[in-house]
This record gives sequence, C-alpha cells and structure tokens, in this order.
Amino acid sequence: MTIRVLLADDQALLRSAFRILVDSEADMEVVGEAADGARAVELARAERPDVVLMDIRMPGTDGLAATRAITADPGLSGVRIVMLTTFEVDEYVVQSLRAGASGFLGKGAEPEELLGAIRIAHAGEALLSPAATKGLIATFLAQGPRDDGAGAAGEDARRARSERLAALTAREREVLVLVAGGLSNDEIGRRLDVSPLTVKTHVNRTMAKLGARDRAQLVVTAYESGLVRPRVE
Repeated sequence: MTIRVLLADDQALLRSAFRILVDSEADMEVVGEAADGARAVELARAERPDVVLMDIRMPGTDGLAATRAITADPGLSGVRIVMLTTFEVDEYVVQSLRAGASGFLGKGAEPEELLGAIRIAHAGEALLSPAATKGLIATFLAQGPRDDGAGAAGEDARRARSERLAALTAREREVLVLVAGGLSNDEIGRRLDVSPLTVKTHVNRTMAKLGARDRAQLVVTAYESGLVRPRVE
C-alpha cells in the first residue's frame, strides 16, 4: 500500500527536496504541497493523506494551529502528523504533541531518517527518538502539568483524565509507563517476558481507553496525569 504524504513548509526549495525524496520511494507518493498551515488543513481535508510533514513555523496559520485543526476533525482521524523543526527540541514541541502530532523530526535529519519517520508515523508508532524523548521529558518538567483552567471545566478535564487512568488494568499501566520511557514493543516484551504481539494488544487497548491517537499521545498522557514522574538528573 502506498503511503500518501502531504508536505507543509513555507520554503519552496525544501518542499521540492522532500518531494523528490518521497516520490523516489516505491511505497510513497506526495499528494500535495502547502506553504502555510491554512492551506495544509485544506489539502488534508481534500486529499486525506496518510502522513503530513508539517513545519512548525510558517507565516499566517502556523504548523501548531494547523495540527490542532487536523486532529480535531473526526474525518481526519487517520491522518498522522510529523512536525518538522530546526531544532530537535524547541518551545513548540510539547504543544505540538498535545495538539495531536505523532512526533517530530529535525530538519537536519538524514534522508533515511525522514523516510523512516514517515513509515513509523504511518504505522501508528511514536516518532520519539531517545534524544527527543529526553528533551521532551525535560520540557514537561520545566513546564509542569498542563493547566486545565479554573472552575468546573478544568475540574471536569482533570476528573476525566483520572477516570480514564482508573480504567486501565495493572498490566496496561505498566505498559504505559514503559511506553512513556521510550521503549519499543520488542523492548517492553523482553522487560515483561511477553511477546511483542501481546504488548501491541495492551498498547492498543490503552490507547482506546485513554482516547489517544497513537503512542506519542500515550507519552503525553503519562506525564500530564502524573503517572510517570521522571527523575531530574
């Protein structure tokens, strides 16, 4: 099956380079290009791509706002977004993941890394390298837990997260903690002495119970809920 890719970046030269790279792969094709976030949302609705390579910083509607619009659209639930950033970890990364992005990749990544990122996101995996995961954790620690606001709305949001976590089995909680640590299914399987397929089943059930789009969202939930409290080095 061909992976349909949408490119969103305000630099035409960079989009051209990405197009040549993606179209050179037998299992991928570029289905559209956007120079700003508003156009990216329009094309996502029109083309229904499998993966969007989304630049964080664009004029007008930026990549963060576009990601929120795409992930909030029920008709685009199958679209995965990989954020592109000049630095592997910057001020918008956590916001991007909270908005529903599957992960992020530095623009200086090697071609093989970019192609691998597309395939990983398409498979529903979290695109969080060990270095990126470390930076993500550090950012969460610096920001503290998400502020859901005061009053009934904020309390309802906090209660909803608590109830979803309470619905997890002990093994699902254990798997969630390991996913938040950046471990793959194979690594979790070895840690728990179960098969990768069994781990995948636990991960899928956990995502369903927590309303997470993919593994990246599981990482966000694990830290925001306080289930995982990383050690400060």
